[in-house]
Amino acid sequence: MGNLQLRHASHWESFWFQVGGGILIAGVLPYLTRMALGLPPNDYAIHLYTLIGVVAATVVAIWLTRHIATYPGQEAASSLLPSFGLAYGTLLGIFILSRIQYNRVSLVAGLVFGFIWMLFVLTTSQRRRLRIGLIPIGNIQTLMEIENVDWHLLHSPDEPIDGIDAVAVDLRGDLPDAWETRLADYALAQLPVLHSKHLMESLTGRVELEHLSENSFGSLTPRPAYRVVKHAIDWIAAAVLGILLLPLMLLIALLVKVTSAGPALFVQERIGSRGQPFRVYKFRTMTAAVDPTRDVREAAITQSGDSRITPLGRFLRKSRLDELPQLFNVLKGEMSFIGPRPEAAVLSRWYEQEIPFYRYRHIIRPGIAGWAQVCQGHVAEVDEVRNKLHYDFYYIKHYSPWIDMLIVVKTIRTMITGHGSK
Repeated sequence: MGNLQLRHASHWESFWFQVGGGILIAGVLPYLTRMALGLPPNDYAIHLYTLIGVVAATVVAIWLTRHIATYPGQEAASSLLPSFGLAYGTLLGIFILSRIQYNRVSLVAGLVFGFIWMLFVLTTSQRRRLRIGLIPIGNIQTLMEIENVDWHLLHSPDEPIDGIDAVAVDLRGDLPDAWETRLADYALAQLPVLHSKHLMESLTGRVELEHLSENSFGSLTPRPAYRVVKHAIDWIAAAVLGILLLPLMLLIALLVKVTSAGPALFVQERIGSRGQPFRVYKFRTMTAAVDPTRDVREAAITQSGDSRITPLGRFLRKSRLDELPQLFNVLKGEMSFIGPRPEAAVLSRWYEQEIPFYRYRHIIRPGIAGWAQVCQGHVAEVDEVRNKLHYDFYYIKHYSPWIDMLIVVKTIRTMITGHGSK
C-alpha cells in the first residue's frame, strides 16, 4: 500500500515478512528443487549465481512495489508488473553484459513465483480495515459509505491524528489556509495525504459517472499499443486452448444434449466493440422452451435461482464452463479474454436509454471475464448495471497488463467458489 505500510501495518504489510516470503518462494525453493533433481557438478555454480541474482531482484522488486504505489486498494497491484519487470530486466541485463552464466528456468521461476507471492500478499493485506482521517470539505458522503474503512472526521486542523493511516481530502475544493498548512505538516511527518476522488476509485475499483468531466472522460481512452498486443495474445491463446479443450467441449455438448431437450449451444445477439452487434456462443444452461407470454427484455434477464436453469446448467454457470464456446468469438476477433462483459442487444438498448455514457463501454472488445464480473458478479437491474458500469470505466481507465492479470487471478477464485453466478 505504498507509504501506508509504514503505519499500523499487519505482518502481511511488513517489509521483512514480504521479503522473507519472496526469497523463500522465488529463490530458495526453486533452487532446492533443482538441486534435488541431481545436477552435474559444473552446474552448481550457475545455479548459485542465479539464486543470488533472483534474491537480489526479488528484494528490489518488493521495495519498488511498496514505494511506487501511494494509494491503498486496487491501485496497489498496479505497481507489481513494472516493479518486477524493472528488477528482473535489470538482472537479465547484468547477466548478459557481464557474461555471467545463469539458468533461464530458475530465473523465470523466480519472476513468476515472486510476482504471485506479492499479488497474494497485496490481496490479503487489502482485507485489513484502514483508519483514514477525512477532512469534511466537499462531497464526503459517498466516500464514507465505502466498507472496510474506519473514517475519522477531522473537524479542526488541531485535532490529534494518533492511530490514523492516512488523511483524505477533496483537493479540488478551496481549502482554508489553516488546513493547507496542516496538510503540509502531515506530509512532512510522512503521513500520506490522499485526494478523496482518487482514493475512492482505488478503494472501490470503480470510476463514478458523476465525476466524468471532459478531462477525465478523455483519460479513459484505452492505450492503442496494448490493444494491438492484447489482440494478438488473445488470438494465439484462443487457438491453443481451442485445440486443447476441444475434447472437453465435445463432452459438455453431449451432456447438454442428453440431459435436456434442445441444442447444445445457446446463441444470442449481443453488442460488441464500437457498438456493433455480434452472435455470442455459450453452452445452453437453460431449458430451450420459450414462454410466448414473457416479455422479451424480461426473458433476457437471468434472475437468482431462475427456474429455467437446468441442473447441469447450474454447474456449468458456477464453474464458468458454459463460456468455453466463446473461444470461437475470440478467434473471430469479436471478443477478448478480458474485457467488459457483452450485454444482450435488447438489454443494451434499454440501458443506453436509462444510463448516461453507457455506450462508452463499447470502446474496447468485450471479454469472457471482466473486472465488473469478478468484483460484483452477475446483475441485470438498471441500478445494479449503473454500478457495474463504474467498474467497466475503471477497467478502461486502467487498461493494462496488470489489471488483466488481477482479473485472471480473481476469475480463478470465482471458478472455484462460484461467486457471482446465477
